[in-house]
Amino acid sequence: MSDVRPPSGTQWTLSAHDQELVVVESGGGIRSYRVGGEDVLFGYDEAAKCDAGRGQHLIPWPNRIRDGVYTFADKKQQLPLTEPARNNASHGLTRWANWHLVEQSGDRLVVGCQLLPQPGWDGILDLTITYELTGEGLVVTPAATNAGSAAVPFGYGAHPYLTAGEESVDELRLALPAATVLEVDDRLIPTGTAPVPSEFDFRSPRPIGATQFDHAFTDLTSDGEADGARWTITVAAGGRVSSLWADAAAYPYAQVFTGDSLPGGRSRRTGVAVEPMTCPANAFATGAALVLEPGATWSASWGVTSDDAAGE
Repeated sequence: MSDVRPPSGTQWTLSAHDQELVVVESGGGIRSYRVGGEDVLFGYDEAAKCDAGRGQHLIPWPNRIRDGVYTFADKKQQLPLTEPARNNASHGLTRWANWHLVEQSGDRLVVGCQLLPQPGWDGILDLTITYELTGEGLVVTPAATNAGSAAVPFGYGAHPYLTAGEESVDELRLALPAATVLEVDDRLIPTGTAPVPSEFDFRSPRPIGATQFDHAFTDLTSDGEADGARWTITVAAGGRVSSLWADAAAYPYAQVFTGDSLPGGRSRRTGVAVEPMTCPANAFATGAALVLEPGATWSASWGVTSDDAAGE
């Protein structure tokens, strides 16, 4: 028997309702999610290292912090610069950490991780991600509890890539119910907001075509679901529809990324990243992040559906 491990570590698989989900030890993220044998999230192979943030969770902040610098509780902090080309700290501190299995049943999986103090971060967070396969589709519920003795800034984001079996994202029809876009500088740090210009206005679904997205949006119109308002972003191609929904109150921002800047010639053939976020980029520096007091817990769900899952 071979003792060679996959680059993403232990693989945990759930199968229910004609769906299959694979969650990995590295980052506690999603390596693959299929419905009826078809990919709904564009993931990566078991023999590969995660690339482009696929399926990762962004904790304790999503997106970027300019220069990795912020001040909290009158203390200036310097985070490692994990996006050196733009001199930013990017996508949090746990996406490459080793997560452990908390519990697993036929249709439910919980993984956990403890985030301890390190350069630029003084907090202690007990983290869990709960995955559930339901008749509607995949439901993901992250939770963070401040296990330390002092308040900490906090934000969460996720980085899945929706796919509908396309050969290129150009052919996908996108439905994006957002009225406002965040304007950014050349380091992708927000400088303000503006009404969505016609180029990025997909409130009426239409093909993505040559449009290049790497933008955060807000003022997302909720679906008005009976069990609580949530927004939904959808891609469709060839009769297949894949959607990501999120609790509208908890996730007022969504980043959309068509992969044009990805290395290795993979751009525009890799699904569309749809990233629910609790706060915008640079939130630790601007004060837009949440604040978790000692003992407090934050938790909010998002999920993924497809025609096959919704039709169960």
